[in-house]
Amino acid sequence: MSDEKQPSANLIRMWRVWRTTKEMMNDRGYQVLEDDMNMTLDEFASRYGRADGEPDRSRLNFSCQPGEEMLTKYTMPPTKKDPEPRPQIGTIWVEFNSDENVGLKQLRDYMQHLVNGAFYSGIMVTVKPMTGMAIRLLRGSATMSEGPKGGVEVFVEQDLLVNITKHELVPKHVLLSEEEKQQLLKRYRLKATQLPRIQSTDPVAKYLGLKRGAVVKIIRKSETAGRYASYRWVI
Repeated sequence: MSDEKQPSANLIRMWRVWRTTKEMMNDRGYQVLEDDMNMTLDEFASRYGRADGEPDRSRLNFSCQPGEEMLTKYTMPPTKKDPEPRPQIGTIWVEFNSDENVGLKQLRDYMQHLVNGAFYSGIMVTVKPMTGMAIRLLRGSATMSEGPKGGVEVFVEQDLLVNITKHELVPKHVLLSEEEKQQLLKRYRLKATQLPRIQSTDPVAKYLGLKRGAVVKIIRKSETAGRYASYRWVI
C-alpha cells in the first residue's frame, strides 16, 4: 500500500466515532446492521476514505428506524381520550458536520433538513463544540415549529471516540416505558419527584438519549446479591 493511501489519524479517529455512533443507535433500540458496528478499519477506509487518506464526513450520514421494542417503549398507555396512542419516536437522521465552527446557520440548515425529510429527530456530530447562540437555539428546538418533533441532539466527536457503556465500572442503564414507570411508582407508593435523580446531561443518559421526566433502571453488580437495581428520575 502506498503512503498516500495509508489511513490518516483523522480517518482512524472517525472510524472509532462512527462505530460508537452506530452502537449508540443500537443501544437506544434503533435498527442497526451488525456489520456496521463491527466494520474493520480497512472496510471503513475503502468505503468512506478519500484518495488522500482523510475521511469524507459527508458520506458518513445515515438514518435509523426504531425497532419494535423501542416503538413499544415509547408508546404511552391507551386512555379513553387516546385509545390508540402513537409512538413518541420515529426515524432519526444522524449527520457528521465537517465545519470547524458550527453556529446558528448550520444548526438551522440541519433542522430544516430534518423537517423537509420528515425525520422525527436528529443527531448532529460536530468537530468542535457549537457556539453559545446555537446551543441556546438547540435547547428550544423540540418546542419550535421550525424544528423536528423529537428535537435535536449534538455530540462532539471527542465524546464518541469510545463507547462509555462498555467500561466495566459503568452499570447497565435501562429506560422504563411509561407503563413500567407507573407500575414502579404504584408499587412503592412514590411520586417520580421522590426518586433519586440523574441529569439528562449525564454521559450515559446523553448516550441513551434519555429525556427529562423519564425513569431509568440502573443495574449494578453485587458481591452478595449478584446484582441489584436502583431507579433514577431524569431531570
